[in-house]
Amino acid sequence: MNKISKLLNDFNELVMFKHSIFSLPFIFIAMVVAAQGWFGFKLLILGILAAISARNFAMGFNRYMDRDIDALNPRTVNRPNVDGRISATQMLIFTIANALLFIVVAYFVNNLALYLSIPILFVIGSYSYFKRFSYLAHLILGVSLALAPIAGVVAVSEEIPLWTILLSIGVMFWVAGFDLLYSLQDIEVDKELGLHSIPSKFGPKKTMLISKVFHLLTVCFWLLFVISSNSGIFAYLAVAISAIMLTYEHILVNRDFTKIDKAFFTVNGYLGIIFFIFIVIDSF
Repeated sequence: MNKISKLLNDFNELVMFKHSIFSLPFIFIAMVVAAQGWFGFKLLILGILAAISARNFAMGFNRYMDRDIDALNPRTVNRPNVDGRISATQMLIFTIANALLFIVVAYFVNNLALYLSIPILFVIGSYSYFKRFSYLAHLILGVSLALAPIAGVVAVSEEIPLWTILLSIGVMFWVAGFDLLYSLQDIEVDKELGLHSIPSKFGPKKTMLISKVFHLLTVCFWLLFVISSNSGIFAYLAVAISAIMLTYEHILVNRDFTKIDKAFFTVNGYLGIIFFIFIVIDSF
């Protein structure tokens, strides 16, 4: 029993399960807006399973592909995929199992969800390759999480309206923006290993400027989402609070690079939850 518990804890650390908080709120934001309220327990359960399995697949595949790189980075050398707690075979089985679970869940949602399931897996798995040849990998990570709202609205209405695309573009720039800040920790390692990233190519100051621009675009596209979806005052408040929180995130990092973890995990985690709460209030 202890061995099973330890293995589960190791996999939890491997995929950083708590980071699901970044994608989950935006799946359900799209579902609430599409349904104009409650969308039912069936879609709630399927939505949670889809989000978790897709993220587990993406993280498992990334850790599997990056185990050689992570072994050379002092920040990641103690991860389970590097220190032997989880073998390459176990990671591969975990990744394939979650991919299959995602496809099965999509089957039970609707036909469009099923048709899109494999392309979605392809996109979210591609991030691991992009940083090997392009510094635009940050945007690919953004695109991966931006698929969450599209998956949400497809589950409810089996279509992709304009407001969902606007919401998703905002999510893309949001994720890419905070990933740029997080990547500031690995500038020297990326240069040594020949990996491509905006921080290693353009340096800290330009990276922080690009991140600010991305987050300005985030607010703009989320505002367009609210307008396009004919949402009410609480949705506008959600965007306004998001703008304030993103500003605070940049103030934290500007003052002290050691605050990157706080900016990345805490601020962005709360942002998604608060955005979701205000959209729920606005829809009921």
